Amino acid sequence: MKRVYNFSAGPAVLPEEVLKEAADEMLDYKGTGMSVMEMSHRSKAFQEIIDTAEQDLRDLMNIPDNYKVLFLQGGASQQFAAVPMNLMKNGVADYIVTGQWAKKAYQEAQKYGKAVKVASSEDETFSYIPDCSNLEIDEDADYVYICENNTIYGTKFKTLPNTKGKPLVSDVSSCFLSEPIDVTKYGVIYGGVQKNIGPAGVVIVIIREDLIPETPAVENTPTMLLYKTHADANSLYNTPPAYGIYICGKVFKWIKKMGGLEAMKIHNEKKAAILYDFLDQSKLFKGTVRKEDRSLMNVPFVTGDKDLDAKFVAEAKAAGFENLKGHRSVGGMRASIYNAMPIEGVEALVAFMKKFEEENA
Repeated sequence: MKRVYNFSAGPAVLPEEVLKEAADEMLDYKGTGMSVMEMSHRSKAFQEIIDTAEQDLRDLMNIPDNYKVLFLQGGASQQFAAVPMNLMKNGVADYIVTGQWAKKAYQEAQKYGKAVKVASSEDETFSYIPDCSNLEIDEDADYVYICENNTIYGTKFKTLPNTKGKPLVSDVSSCFLSEPIDVTKYGVIYGGVQKNIGPAGVVIVIIREDLIPETPAVENTPTMLLYKTHADANSLYNTPPAYGIYICGKVFKWIKKMGGLEAMKIHNEKKAAILYDFLDQSKLFKGTVRKEDRSLMNVPFVTGDKDLDAKFVAEAKAAGFENLKGHRSVGGMRASIYNAMPIEGVEALVAFMKKFEEENA
């Protein structure tokens, strides 16, 4: 069996240990005689899977009792509509636009009320995080929205914005469980799991209970987009993405085994430092993000020559480094180095980059 080093931004690399466990249980999960893919979501076996997954996530993130954990479908993009539909009671929300996904969320919210762009970094191709220490937050704003880690552009909020008392809603899709966070600083945390936790098809929403409306902010909100629908049913209102939740649960166990989120942060900082340190001294490659705003998860870089970028991506692929082509809006390359990417993978990539530089500089 040959495994490549997969630097995909998502769906992305998963812990090999988790994949092997899932393979061992594929035909017979714990003596049930069936795969988790086949079992009823109303069964005792699946109830134990989802309950354990929720508890492990609560343990990892130290989620307070007054927050609900919801395992939903539709990906993070569906939350672009669900958030305003549920929360925009006054019809106003403030958005900090630091990348394509925050921009899409902002545009979606405009369908349901007054979405205000209070800060943006679009003027420099989203290559930095704007100062959010003293924003003009609307008095009537129901929430302030951010995308905390920008997958495409490789930026990360190192300091949360000053929301002046308004609930903070954060899309954490590409930094989920990469480091400890204080859940109490957020009203809603959500993320698609396909970047750092599991297979595509699951979005996890962590929401403070007082923000779950009895009636939605937007009239005629679909039943499936109501947070109350899923909170009241403990994520089992309808058939959930059962197999995806099962894999997420295994990844939660793996992170616990690795030492929790503090250990993950140290692991991720070491990996990122290896790559950023090389980029900072390289004569051929350069990073595209302001140093103080660099992501630990997504590292975009360029040579400055499109043909040379294409040559690098092709030769890297031939050498076993997959999915290094950058997003079309940035160009160049991007290495996504999520939790499950081993340090050896980043070391091998840097060694390859050094060799490529020697041959092409």
